[in-house]
Amino acid sequence: MASSFTHFFVTLSIVSLFVCSANKQLSPNFYAATCPTLPTIVRNAMSQAVNREKRLGASILRLFFHDCFVNGCDASILLDDTATFTGEKKARPNRNSVRGFKVIDTIKTRVEHACKATVSCADILALATRDGVVLLGGPSWTVPLGRRDARRASQSAANSQLPTPFSNLSTLISMFSAKGLSARDMTVLSGGHTIGQAQCFTFRSRIYNDTKIAPNFAATRRANCPVSGGNSNLAPLDKQTPNRFDNSYYQNLVAQRGLLHSDQVLFNGGSQDALVRFYSNNDAAFSRDFAAAMVRMGNIRPLTGTNGEIRRNCRVVN
Repeated sequence: MASSFTHFFVTLSIVSLFVCSANKQLSPNFYAATCPTLPTIVRNAMSQAVNREKRLGASILRLFFHDCFVNGCDASILLDDTATFTGEKKARPNRNSVRGFKVIDTIKTRVEHACKATVSCADILALATRDGVVLLGGPSWTVPLGRRDARRASQSAANSQLPTPFSNLSTLISMFSAKGLSARDMTVLSGGHTIGQAQCFTFRSRIYNDTKIAPNFAATRRANCPVSGGNSNLAPLDKQTPNRFDNSYYQNLVAQRGLLHSDQVLFNGGSQDALVRFYSNNDAAFSRDFAAAMVRMGNIRPLTGTNGEIRRNCRVVN
């Protein structure tokens, strides 16, 4: 049973990977001639950032996810507000929450110095995300490139299309499906919560009101997240190995120690229980499937060809 289960998911991952890549006109070698030093520039900058603060690996991963889910992977989340433009940074799921913008700025400056007006911010974010995961012990994957940058952003779309920490399972499945991602993709991409931290207000209702939670785990989290106040107090999404990318996230769910309500619903007597248990026992399978799912997510509605632009500064349109 386990062998056939694994074979099914490997086959599905490979098929989906090639279909998505072909359909979106992206190529891993897109900058091979025009900016051959790009991978090294991004890797070195991410290494410096993560060595300085390990949490930044998780922050960049979240930045990429929140970008791709709003009108595709087009770097729209990086745009600052102006007097005539309202971007996505202050949308409810992003306000005082998304971070890592200065890391992307640093990479963009170095890339512009080496290859002027050539590499999109969207591709820089995609590469930085992969490298951040790798630096924290996670899997690597080949990043298809050739995205271009959006000239607009949508705060309303960010408010409505990004899952919340309070989402139930059916809502999560529906929101991922709307982006062309399966329930399995949703469950494996949620495994990105094996790194990073969350603010008290995002898990307060879980630790005080949910019944499917280990009592000792709830008590530990309540110590730093009172019934009122302390909204920005942080707790690790994965208490076991908060700075290492591994399958502990799923082990936590099986033990009813998921920090967010939207985490624990993946293992709560529903359709994803078997997959969660499978990943909790198989770190290699999780790593492989996460890498494939990241490629699929990175292929959500990219701008290519003559659409969009190559921003010189990731925060503003040219």
